[in-house]
Order: sequence, then C-alpha cells, then structure tokens
Amino acid sequence: AFLAACLLEALVFAMVDPGEVHWPGHTVQPSRLSVYTLAFFSFWLISMASSALVLWLARPDERREAAAGVK
Repeated sequence: AFLAACLLEALVFAMVDPGEVHWPGHTVQPSRLSVYTLAFFSFWLISMASSALVLWLARPDERREAAAGVK
C-alpha cells in the first residue's frame, strides 16, 4: 500500500500543481506541502482498503474445504 501511494503521488502530481488546487468556500489556500501530505495519506488509505478487500475476497471458503475434507 505504501509503494502504491508513492506511485500514485508521483503520477497525480506530475500532472496537477498543488498550488493550482482551489478549495471551495475557503479563502486561505493550504501550502503545497500540506496538499502533498494529505494526498499521500489519502492514497495510502485507499490502497490499504483495496488490498484488504482483495485479501478478504480471496480467502478460502471453509464450507468448500470441509466438503472436500481439507483442513
């Protein structure tokens, strides 16, 4: 998940300048570093959730193993 977040960060911010991001309803713009940080942790959380979902979906089915006699 960490490496995926690093890759996403590089890909997104190669095309998007954090200084150009405008937050609706806010007069104070966050610094570039804070945008990079928030984006990185968001990408990291999304990657972790995706990986956890894949592992949850790929777990073996206990009923099928019990019917086959596998422990």
